[in-house]
Amino acid sequence: MFRLSSMMDVQNQYCVSRPIYSIRAFEHVHERQIRETKSLKERFSGSCRCSTKRVWNIVKMYFPVLGWLPIYQIKQWLPGDIVAGITTGMVCALQGLAYSLLVNVAPVYGLYAAFFPILTYFILGTSRHLSVGPFPVTCLMVGAVVLTLAPDSNFILAIAMSMTVLIGVFQVAMGVVQLGFLVRYLSDPLVGGFTTAAALQVVVSQLKIIFNVPVGNYNGILSLFYTIGDVFKNIKQTNLVDLVAAVLTIIVVMVVKEINAKFQKTLPVPIPIEVFVTIIDAGVSYALNLSGHYGAGVVNTIPRGFIPPQPPDVSLFSSIAGSSFSTGVVSYAIAISVAKVYAAKHELTVDGNQELLAFGISNIFCGAFSGFVATTALSRTAIQEIIYVMSADVLIFPQFIWVFTCISCIVLGLDIGLLTGLVFELATVVIRTQFPSCASLGNAPSTDIYKNMKDYKAITEIPGIKVFKCTAPIYFANIEYLKDQIKHKVGFDAVRVFKKRNKALKKIHRLIKKGKLKFTEVHNHTAHWISHLYIYKYLLSIQICQTQLFDFLIKLVKLDWTSVLPVNVNVPKVNIHSLVMDFSAVSFLDVMAAKSLKLILKEFLRIGVSVYIAGCDGMACLIAHVVTICVEWQTSFLFFLFPLSSFESHVLLYCKSSSLT
Repeated sequence: MFRLSSMMDVQNQYCVSRPIYSIRAFEHVHERQIRETKSLKERFSGSCRCSTKRVWNIVKMYFPVLGWLPIYQIKQWLPGDIVAGITTGMVCALQGLAYSLLVNVAPVYGLYAAFFPILTYFILGTSRHLSVGPFPVTCLMVGAVVLTLAPDSNFILAIAMSMTVLIGVFQVAMGVVQLGFLVRYLSDPLVGGFTTAAALQVVVSQLKIIFNVPVGNYNGILSLFYTIGDVFKNIKQTNLVDLVAAVLTIIVVMVVKEINAKFQKTLPVPIPIEVFVTIIDAGVSYALNLSGHYGAGVVNTIPRGFIPPQPPDVSLFSSIAGSSFSTGVVSYAIAISVAKVYAAKHELTVDGNQELLAFGISNIFCGAFSGFVATTALSRTAIQEIIYVMSADVLIFPQFIWVFTCISCIVLGLDIGLLTGLVFELATVVIRTQFPSCASLGNAPSTDIYKNMKDYKAITEIPGIKVFKCTAPIYFANIEYLKDQIKHKVGFDAVRVFKKRNKALKKIHRLIKKGKLKFTEVHNHTAHWISHLYIYKYLLSIQICQTQLFDFLIKLVKLDWTSVLPVNVNVPKVNIHSLVMDFSAVSFLDVMAAKSLKLILKEFLRIGVSVYIAGCDGMACLIAHVVTICVEWQTSFLFFLFPLSSFESHVLLYCKSSSLT
C-alpha cells in the first residue's frame, strides 16, 4: 500500500508558475470590461420578434404532440403501445366505474371521467407515461363536497360537474401565470412520501368496495383513520361473496405480475391479466347470478352513448371555490409527482407549466361532458410504464423528509400534508444554511492541498496563519453564527482583545503622565517604543488634549503583546498574524451580512491581524463596497482571485512574505 502511494506521488505531479493576483490586480492586468445590459424596452422588443422557427417552437411548446408524433417509431413502439392501451384502458374503465361511487354519482359518469380527459392530454401533455383519469383521493375530496352541498340526488351531478370545471379553471390560471416552477420544490423524498401516502389512501378507499360495507365519505385530518374505523365498525355486514372475489382477484393479479416481471425478457409482451380477470369475473357473476342469489355488488346496466356537453352551474362557484382549489392542487401534485418519478427513471423532462395547462383543459373538457376530476393513478401508470418499457424498478426514498411527508399526508390528509411536507423541506434548507459547516483548513505536507483539520490526522496548520472556510451563502440569518464560528476557530475574541489592549494602554498612559513609568522601564519591556515615546513625551510637554494624546498612543505605539506588560492587565494572546477566509463556497452575500462582515474585518485589522478573502470570484461586485471602509487598512486587507485547487497556497505564500517584511 505504501509503495503504491509512493509511486502515485512520483508519477502524478504538476507544477504551476504564475503571479499572485488580487482581484484588483487581475482586473487591471487583464482589462476587465463592463458587461452590456439591455434595457427593458430592448428586451421586450427582442421577445416580440417573430420568425417561422420561433412560431413553430412556440406551437410545439403548447402542443407537445407535434414534437414527438413525427418521430414516432411505428414498428418498434406500436405493438407495446397497443397492449398497454388495451390493458390500461380496461383498468381505467373499471376504476372509473368504482371511483364513481366515491363521488356519489352513477357509474356511467366514471366512464366519462376515464375517457374524455385522455383526448386533450394526448395533445397537450408532456409526460409519456401518465395514465390520465380518475384517482380515488381526489374523488373522495369531490365526494365530500357533494354530500355537504347536495340537497337531493338530482343536484349531485351538477355539483360534481361544476367543481370539476372550476378545478380546471384554477389549474389553467396557475399555468398561465407560470406557477409550474413550484414543481422544483418537490424533491424526490417529498414526492416519494407523498405518493406513498396517496397509495395508502387508495388502498383504504378500496376497503369499502372489497368488504361491501357502508362507509362515510371523509376528507381532511384523520380521514384515513375514520374510514378504517367505519370499515371495522360495519365488518359484520361484509358480503362474503364480494370479499372472496376481491381476494382471489388480487392474488391472481399479483401472481401473474410477478411472472411478468420474472420472465420479462422471454415474454414477447406481458400477460394482460387485468383484461382476463375482468372478463372471467363478469362471466362468473352473470352465469351464477351472484347479485340475485348472494347480494353481491354489481354495476348493473350502463347506458350507451354520451351526454351532450353542458355548462357548469356558475352560482355554485362561490361555495366550492376553496375546496376546488385544494383539490386542484392535490390533483396536480399527484400527477406531477408520478410524472417526475418516471421522467427521472427514463431520463425525460416534464414541463410543469404545460402540465398545469394540460390538466386544466382536460378537467374543463371532462366536466363539460359530465365527468369528474381527472389526474393520474399510480397503478394505471405503473401498468402502462411496465408494459411499454418492460421494466419493474421500484424507487425508494429513505430520507427523513420522505418519512415526515408520508406521515403528514396520512394524518392530515393529502392537501394539508403536502403543504406541511413542503414547509418542512424548505425549513431543512434554511436550517442547513443558517448553521453552515465551518472549518479550519490545514496543509498536506509538501503539497498545495488544504483540507479540514478534523478529517485528516497528517495535515498541519501554517504557524501564524488561520485558514477559515464557510460552505454556505452568508446572509442575515447566519451571520451571527458565522461570527461565533470565527471566534471559535481562531481561538480568541477580537473585540475582547481590543478592549483589553485599550485598557492596558490607558493604564500605561496614566503611569507615564504621573511619571511612574520611566523610559528605561519601558525600553526594557518594549523596545518598539523608542521613537514613538519621544514624540509622545513632546506632545505631553506642550499639554495637548488628553483624547488626542491617547489616540496617538494607540495608533503609533506598537506594543509587543506577547511580552510581559508594565501594567497588571490580562490581555488575551493572539497567536496569528493573518486570517485567510475561504469564500469559494459562498454563493452570495446580502446587504446585512456585508455590513456585519465589515465589522468582523475591522475587529481583526485593528488588533494587527491581516485579513485576506480568497476564492471570491463572482462575488467581487457584491462585496466590493466592503473595501471602501477599509481604505486605511488596504495594505492588510485584500481580495484574492484563484482557482479552488490552488488559491490557499498563493494566499498563504503572500501572508508569509508579508509577515517577514
